[in-house]
Amino acid sequence: MEENKKEHAFVKIVQEHERIIYKVCSFYVSDAFPLADLYQEVVCNLWNGFLKFRNESAVSTWIYRVALNTCISGMRKEKKRPKGHLPVEALSDWLIEPESLDESLREMYRLINRLKTLEKVVVLLYLEEKSYQEIADITGLTLSNVATKLKRAKEKLREMSNL
Repeated sequence: MEENKKEHAFVKIVQEHERIIYKVCSFYVSDAFPLADLYQEVVCNLWNGFLKFRNESAVSTWIYRVALNTCISGMRKEKKRPKGHLPVEALSDWLIEPESLDESLREMYRLINRLKTLEKVVVLLYLEEKSYQEIADITGLTLSNVATKLKRAKEKLREMSNL
């Protein structure tokens, strides 16, 4: 593929799936990883893997996987770093909470943020109306594991909301 055509094709794919990238990144925002930095890191990783992408899955599935892996890897690296003077409250606040959200939606995001990483990913994809099969393809879980993780996450969210 000619260099200019590669770049054009890549830009088009990123533009078409920009919402996915922003959605995934918004679940992992922190003081150490602002949204713009996460987004840029995901796009860089997508570019690095673009020529190796073999179209064995949907482009959206590939983008979800790269975005989730990038954000989760960044989060793991951040947890291993010494925290210094950064307040603990800032580290636990991984979600973007736009001012336009009503209070019940903000509370739901805060509760989702308290889930374990993989549970959070499954809930995110479920909220994106992905099928169990699509969630399995993106996360690498089996269908039964997706169903189990989603059920447990829903139970945890119910318990947390009743406190």
